[in-house]
Amino acid sequence: MSRKDFLFTSESVSEGHPDKVADRISDSVLDHFIGKDPIARVAVETMVTTNRIILAGEVRAQGGIDAKILEEVARDAVKDIGYEQDGFHWQNADFHSYIHEQSADIAMGVDAAGNKDEGAGDQGIMFGYATNETDVLMPAPIHYSHLILKALADARHSGEAPQLEPDSKSQVTLRYENGQPVGATSIVVSTQHGKDVDQSELRALVRTYVEDVIPEGWMCPEDEFYVNPTGRFEIGGPDGDAGLTGRKIIVDTYGGAAPHGGGAFSGKDPTKVDRSAAYASRYLAKNVVAAGLADRCTIQLSYAIGVSKPLSVYVDLHDSGQVDPAKLETVLAEVMDLSPRGIREHLGLNKAIYARTAAYGHFGRTAEADGGFSWEKLDLVDALKGAF
Repeated sequence: MSRKDFLFTSESVSEGHPDKVADRISDSVLDHFIGKDPIARVAVETMVTTNRIILAGEVRAQGGIDAKILEEVARDAVKDIGYEQDGFHWQNADFHSYIHEQSADIAMGVDAAGNKDEGAGDQGIMFGYATNETDVLMPAPIHYSHLILKALADARHSGEAPQLEPDSKSQVTLRYENGQPVGATSIVVSTQHGKDVDQSELRALVRTYVEDVIPEGWMCPEDEFYVNPTGRFEIGGPDGDAGLTGRKIIVDTYGGAAPHGGGAFSGKDPTKVDRSAAYASRYLAKNVVAAGLADRCTIQLSYAIGVSKPLSVYVDLHDSGQVDPAKLETVLAEVMDLSPRGIREHLGLNKAIYARTAAYGHFGRTAEADGGFSWEKLDLVDALKGAF
């Protein structure tokens, strides 16, 4: 039997966190290629450290690979985040690209040919999750962790809080009663700041944004509200720690409240089921909960490289379901084609919509008119209700 009363904690990191800088650059490179060639194959990794940006990976796209353009893309991403520091500056950082053509062996397995449909870009397992504990059907601890950092970033970008710098982290611990969140027991925010910033003033500034985000009556006790617990955070971003693509996969998904498959998202085109099938499983789980079929839903999909159909579809309704999970597994495969091609086409993933996903979570966002966050749509609710 699952517990009803407990504490649960999730963390988030900002767009200026070193690993998120790497994710943003990788997804910006992906957008560059897929924007000019919708069927481009891209798998790009980024490393950032003190005044250095390094790209590596494989690409197949019309127009080939132009290192000078990739340098512009990377620098523009860093500039947009806001890094103009001595230790990491969008204009002054050394840049190196080791991106090359995609492996012919991988291409052979993935490409459609003759009677063979497009296959998955790799083997793997992917999970999607949804819960009715927030209006965006996400776990509350990760949802509010993201919102805190997004509020700080918006204040920094607008000039409202010029003392803030790009690198920051948050952590929210919520108390659950009878399976639902009722308040925060502790909140941690560490934010990079300019020189000579008074820490007590910074604490008061951060508190205003936290209180705007956290539901009324949920604020933690004063002695459990931590802002820059080390006392100072001037050196941050890639100058403070090296960053790599794909190291914040729990931040990207459900904050530890649900399983995560084996792969990261950023820098990968939608033939890579690590990304596209994770989006599809979130999409299905969200529609299941929105349709009232369950209060919580976890979906697992699995694939083999070069094979178009999923090897398995698994549903767990966490003892909160109104329907038979086994029947739901069959219905989900009927309302959506879960082949790599089917997912791409259903969700419209062959578009330059990925740089925006690199920070503040891939899920719990708002579906956008240009196709961004299409996996957050609720357009399967009627079909799912009708099936039962």
